[in-house]
Amino acid sequence: MKPKHMFFIFFLISNIAQSQKESRFSIRTIAFYNVENLFDTVNDSLYFDDEMTPEGNYNWTLDRYKLKISHIAEVISKIGQSTTRTCPDIIGLCEVENLKVIKDLVRHPFLRPYDFNIIHYDSPDERGIDVALIYKASRFIPVSFSSHRLLLFNDSDQRDYTRDQLVVCGLLEGEELYIIVNHWPSRSGGVARSSPYRKAAARLNRRIIDSLVRLNIDAKIISIGDLNDNPTDNSIKNTLTSSDKENAKSPALFNPMETLYNEGDGSLAYRDQWSLFDQILLSKNLINKTRNSYTFWKAGIYHPSFLQIKTGNYKGYPFRTHVAGRYIGGYSDHFPVYAFLIKKVP
Repeated sequence: MKPKHMFFIFFLISNIAQSQKESRFSIRTIAFYNVENLFDTVNDSLYFDDEMTPEGNYNWTLDRYKLKISHIAEVISKIGQSTTRTCPDIIGLCEVENLKVIKDLVRHPFLRPYDFNIIHYDSPDERGIDVALIYKASRFIPVSFSSHRLLLFNDSDQRDYTRDQLVVCGLLEGEELYIIVNHWPSRSGGVARSSPYRKAAARLNRRIIDSLVRLNIDAKIISIGDLNDNPTDNSIKNTLTSSDKENAKSPALFNPMETLYNEGDGSLAYRDQWSLFDQILLSKNLINKTRNSYTFWKAGIYHPSFLQIKTGNYKGYPFRTHVAGRYIGGYSDHFPVYAFLIKKVP
């Protein structure tokens, strides 16, 4: 055999051997989306949802509801798709009115192929909005779930009703994972006046996390939601998180959204100011790279051009459903956020 032919064969075999040594990874996406008033059109006498009916201030008709369902399903179907070639495996939702609207959402043609299941509880929120978790039945198997009530009282010592915090324990392809879904009290009435409510929500979140760790010191925990505070605000920074992601023994969570916020990124905008209320916080044992289990890779905000207002003073803002009570037929006043978990596979 001629030398140049021998060299070519040796080069080909070397390339095959090298390709066999290259690492392959399994990537799973955890996401959260504030879907902005996903209400059905039926008036519920137990809640203040009158404005979200055909006769209400928002003239919330069946056609508008169906378009809203289609919009939200489309967004969920595309989060992380450019990286994973599929939609998220686990998605936390807030501002959903009831189980019916979530069922309509996961049954939409955009999401039906993924066989999403639902975990939902009715919260005592005065407007009737709840948090929920949807997940691919092929990827995540719930083991237990519970709803934790946040008890708040106003200056007159009267009960202020808000959303519960949803805790789900399950197996992500055999690995135990805890997901906490949040929608903390809003800034209605002013930031300073409403701040104690969000601090109370943070303390409840902290108690839940501490109880999980007491049961299992190695518990892998992800707390997601619309916290109505930024990553650097006291409710989060002083109660839940630490920027030291290398210290796995620290009881604090690591917040990858803080870096995004410090770089000027946000998930919602108001009066020319961007905020990052939608966050994903992780226990430190999800940060340390391990060979045989899922660990955190990176986080992001999903804000493609079709989710943004195209022109005018609010160019680049989230293309929402209503502006100042006027219907504009968009998606939501929040961008969704996501985090990738990654694991090396044979």
